[in-house]
Amino acid sequence: MTDSPPATVFSLPDADPQPGLVIDADSRVLKNNPAAQDLLRSSGMARFGDLLPVNSAALVQSALNQDRAIEGVESRITTKILLWTFIPDCDSGQVLVRARDATNDVRMRQDATRSNRLYRLITENTTDLISRHAPDGRFIDATPASWRLLGYWPEELRGKSLEDVFRGDSVAQKLIETRNRLRDDGYATMTLEILHRDGSKRWFEISSRAIRETYTGAVIEAVSVTRDITARVESEKSNRRLADELAHAARLATLGELASSIAHEMNQPLATIVNFASASQRYLKNARANPEGFERVDDGLQKIIHHANRASEVIKRLRAFLRKGHKRTAPIALNDVITNVTHLCQWEAEKNGVQITEKLASYTPVINADPVLLEQVLINLIRNGIEANVEARAHNEGDKPSGITISTCVNESKETLIEVTDEGPGLDDQGIRQMFQPFYTSKPQGLGLGLSMSRSIIEGFGGFLDARPAGTSGLSLICRFPASLCHKNKAANPTETKPDD
Repeated sequence: MTDSPPATVFSLPDADPQPGLVIDADSRVLKNNPAAQDLLRSSGMARFGDLLPVNSAALVQSALNQDRAIEGVESRITTKILLWTFIPDCDSGQVLVRARDATNDVRMRQDATRSNRLYRLITENTTDLISRHAPDGRFIDATPASWRLLGYWPEELRGKSLEDVFRGDSVAQKLIETRNRLRDDGYATMTLEILHRDGSKRWFEISSRAIRETYTGAVIEAVSVTRDITARVESEKSNRRLADELAHAARLATLGELASSIAHEMNQPLATIVNFASASQRYLKNARANPEGFERVDDGLQKIIHHANRASEVIKRLRAFLRKGHKRTAPIALNDVITNVTHLCQWEAEKNGVQITEKLASYTPVINADPVLLEQVLINLIRNGIEANVEARAHNEGDKPSGITISTCVNESKETLIEVTDEGPGLDDQGIRQMFQPFYTSKPQGLGLGLSMSRSIIEGFGGFLDARPAGTSGLSLICRFPASLCHKNKAANPTETKPDD
C-alpha cells in the first residue's frame, strides 16, 4: 500500500506561472505546482518550507485564526525578492500560499525612496534657492532657502510673480530678456541687484532652464537656481578699489624716481623764458635809440609764450599721470601716447647713456584704453629696459652707449602691437615665465610689482603683455591688443605688418 497525498480544498493549475503551495495548520506542505518546483530547483533549497518567509508558521496561524488573507510578505531567495500571499480556508485548516516575483518593483521602490530622501536632503539644506516657475514667471514651488535669500517662506511665494519678489532698478527689463532667452535657447543666466524683503540690497546670480512640452516645444515650466553673490560682488569692488590704490601708489613712486627728469623738463622752458625776458628788457631800454628793437621784443614775447605753454603742458601731463580715480577708457592714438611717455623718460635715459628710438607706424593705431594707465605701463617697460641696458653695460665693463627701441604696428591678425626692445642681458625661458609673477625680481632694491601690475592693466583692457628674447641679445616686451579693441583710422593704411611677427 502506498501513501497518497492528502486531499486539499485548493487547486493549483500546472499553467500558473506563480509559485503556489498548499500547507496545513502545522506548516506542512500538502501540495505544490510546477512553478514552485522550478523555484525550489533554481534556488538550490532542500525543502519547500525554505522558500517561505521565516515567520511563515505564525503567518499561517494568524490567517486561520483571523479568517483573512495576509498579503505582501517578503522573502529573499538568492537575487530574487518574493512577495507571498497567505489565503486561509478555516473549514479545512489549510492555507494557499502564492508568491509573486517583485524583485524589480521592490528595487525600483527602494531606489525611488533613496532618490526622494536625497532630493529632500539637498533641497532642504542647500544654501541656494531652487524654484519652479510658470511660463509667465510666477512661482510654483521653492526650497526653504527662499527665507534666507528673499525673506519669503515657500508657501508665501507660491503664485507670486517675479516682479513682486525681485524689486530693483532694471529688474523688469532683465526678466523680459531672460524669458526671451529661455524661449529661444532653453537656458539663461542673469545677475541682479535686488531689494531684500527687509530693505537691504543684495546681488543674485540666477540660472534658469526651460522645460518644454514634448510635441509642441512650448515652454511649460522653468527651473531656476538662485545664488546670493553679494559677498563676491563686494569683494570684487574692494579688490578693484585696492588695485586702483596700488596703481596710484605705483605712479607716485614712479614720479619720485622720475624727479630728475621732471626737473629737466621744467628747467629748460623756464631758463629759456628768463633769457628771452632779459633780452626783451634790454631791447626795450634801447628802443628810443633803436626802434627796430620793438620787433625783437615782439619776437621774444612770442617765444616766451611758447615756452610758458610748454611748461604748462609738462605740468598738465604730470598731473594727468598722477590723477587718482576711476578708469577713463576712451579711444586713444598710440603714437601720441608713446611720444608723450618718451618725453617723460628722456632725461633718465640720457642720464644713464641710453638712447630711446621710436619706430612708429606710418599711421596712428587707435585702441580703446585708459591713457593714464597705458602711460604707466609704458613708463614701467621703458624704465625696465633702461635698467637692463645699464646692467648689461656694467657686466661688459664698457661705456658704449646703448639703446631702447619702442615701436607700434598692426600684424596680419589685425592685432595692434606695442614693442619695447632693450639691449640688456636678456632672460632664459624660465626667467621669462617668472618675470610677470608678483614679487619676483632680480633687482636688489626691486619690489617685483611693476611687470605684474603692467600685465594686469593690459589684461584689464582686453589685451595681453608678453616677452620674448630679442635679436639684440636683450628682451622684447610686447603689448598685444586684439582687433576688437582697435578703432579704424580713416587716414590709415589697410594693414601694416611686421616681418618677425
